[in-house]
This record gives sequence, structure tokens and C-alpha cells, in this order.
Amino acid sequence: MTQTTIVAAAAGPSGDRVRSDLRVAYKPGPQALDLEIASKVDYLYGAAIEAAVRRVVDALGVSNGRLTVTDVGAVEWVILARVESCLRRAGFDGEPVLPEAAPQAGAATSRDRLRRSRLYVPGNQPKLMLSAGLYGADSIILDLEDSVPPAEKDSARLLVRNALVAMDWGTSERMVRVNQGDLGEIDLRAIARHNPHVVLLPKVEAPVQVKRAVGILAEEAGEGAVFLMPILESPLGLYRGFDIAACDPSVVALTLGLEDLSAELGAPRTEEGAESFLARQMTVYAARASGVQPIASVYSDIADEEGLAAYIRRERGLGFDGIGCIHPRQIPIVHREMTPTEAEAAKAVRIVRAAREAESRGLGAVAVGSKMVDPPVVKQAFRTVELAVSGGVLAEDWDQEDA
Repeated sequence: MTQTTIVAAAAGPSGDRVRSDLRVAYKPGPQALDLEIASKVDYLYGAAIEAAVRRVVDALGVSNGRLTVTDVGAVEWVILARVESCLRRAGFDGEPVLPEAAPQAGAATSRDRLRRSRLYVPGNQPKLMLSAGLYGADSIILDLEDSVPPAEKDSARLLVRNALVAMDWGTSERMVRVNQGDLGEIDLRAIARHNPHVVLLPKVEAPVQVKRAVGILAEEAGEGAVFLMPILESPLGLYRGFDIAACDPSVVALTLGLEDLSAELGAPRTEEGAESFLARQMTVYAARASGVQPIASVYSDIADEEGLAAYIRRERGLGFDGIGCIHPRQIPIVHREMTPTEAEAAKAVRIVRAAREAESRGLGAVAVGSKMVDPPVVKQAFRTVELAVSGGVLAEDWDQEDA
């Protein structure tokens, strides 16, 4: 058996601006393990911090050397992840060390739930994860891909895994964007058993990529346990959009990565979006044709709220069901602009009531006044009512009111 070489290693940020995090450093040596912990809240939580550190030390079989921990207000799941990351980098191995599960850790999601807003949160920044559930986004994306530097991918993976277990995400659906290729497969195996509701697959160009992810998730968590949202970020991906969206029942949405697509096209993004008009339409068509939700790309100018509102109206007009958010301040604007008007809601209510009456009478056709309404229109009316209730345009008990 080959013996692993143990080396010096570290994990976590350092400096004066660190908060809700910690720095962990290990140095090998022949002496019995010397554990040194410094924390500004030692007088309150010193024993708890040490207990968390020793959980990881014992699980990974660390008995020699020096382990230094500099804490700046980290909670337990962050402590566990950072210490585990440091010791794995040093060459130690063992079973994952998980935090206590939050009461909502097993909360379910649904295939057709609202996904108007999805907030991206960098997977290597626990200080941002801690407040993410407070903003009311329909979905929260713990990102392991573009927002995480290459050298921090391993540490971010453990942070995201622990956050899925320990965090209360409120009413938000839990999403994770994994990396591409082999690194993405490692991501999938690390998070699969911890109830990520939806996994975003970057730069999908063929159904085989989706099928590969489905197989890994089924192996780790069971068939159908996790939904998927492929991201189309290249001309080839767009060309195969329908095949990608329709290749497996676990796909619930299809989204577009305009930054990478623009780079491949050699056409920088503009405010008007003429360079991506066809790509956006193709994404909507592929999603609708395969029965999944089309989700639009992000709007990158955080300060331009009027531009964001105009962008949302334009994307909604093309048929998109939701928008990506890179800052919490964008969420209320997304929800406002994705909410039907009172007139749209009133029309949808009339169609829904007519559909229910037709069903109760055993009729196959739905009529509103003198006009017949096709099934796709009825389906859209139910969706509009749901959006109107979520946006406060309709009361939750609207269907108890007199018609």
C-alpha cells in the first residue's frame, strides 16, 4: 500500500477584511498534535470551536504536527469545511465530516414551481451564504464554477456541501452550479446526497452530458432525486437545445449563458441585445417544445435598475419565466416585472374559472363568453394566476370569491 505524503497546507482567507470565516493552517511534524486556536469570540464559543475542529481532526486521523486556527466569527458548518479542506490538502483522508442537519434540510421542491428569480452566491464565500435566504429569491444558486478561483474549487465544494446540510434557505429553492468536465463530476458526487433541488450544468452541448450527470446523481442519491437545468453557452449547445432539454425527465428548465456565448460569437453584449435575439428565441422555443421552463440570463449592471426593469420586460415578452440575479437588490425588481398586471390577472381568472366549470360538467371544450379557449391558453392562464398570487396582485383565496 502506498503511503500518502503529508505536507503543509492551509485553507480559508486571511487579512483584516475577513468576517464569518476562518483561516486554518497545518504543518507536519513528529510531535503530538499541537492545536492552536485564536478567536475574538473565544470567551463565548471557544469550547464549541475546539470541539468542531477536533471532530475533523479525529475523523481524518490527524495525530501529529501543528494545526493553527484563526477564527473571525465562523459558524460551525464553515469551521468543519475549512478544517476538512486544509487537512485534505495536507494529504489526510477519511469520511466527510458533516454538520448537524437543519430542520428544513430535507425540504422538497417541485418540477413546475416558480423560478422567477435565481440569486447567484459564490461557493467560496460563506459570509454571503449566511444571508442569502433572507432576500426572498425563488431560487438560490450556490456557485462552484465561474465565481470560484481554480485554487479554491476543492474548498468551495466542501463549503457548499455543508451549507446544503446546515443552512435554512427560507422559501428559496436550493440550486448548485457545478463545474465542467471531471471537476463537475466530483462536485456532483460531493453534493448529491444533501438535497440540492436543482443542479445547473454549464456549457452543455450534447444530451450525453446531461445523461452522464443523471447517472452520477442516481448512483449517489437515487433516480429522480435531483432536477437539472442545462446552460446553453455556445452555438453548438443552442443548435441542440431541444435534444438537450428533452433528453431526460430530470430536466426542469433550460437557461442561457450570454457572456460565454457572446465571447464565442465574437459579438459583445449590448443593451439592446440584437446580437443575442435569435439565441434567446431558440432557448425559449427549445424549452417550450420540450415542456420545461425557459430561464433568461443575468443582467450584469447592478446599479442600473431602470435598465434591469426594461431587460426583464423584454425577456418576459420573449417567453422567459425567470431571470438570473447577481445581487439581492435585483430580486424585488425581477418579481415586480415578472408579475402580471391586474388586467392580465383578471383575464386569467376568467379562463381558469371557465376551465374548472367545463371540467365539472364533463365538457372537453372551454369557452369564455363567445370564444373557445385552447388547452395551451388554459395552461398559461393557470400559470398567470399563480404568478399574480405570488406577486400580490391576487389574494391567495381569490378562488373563494364570487365569480
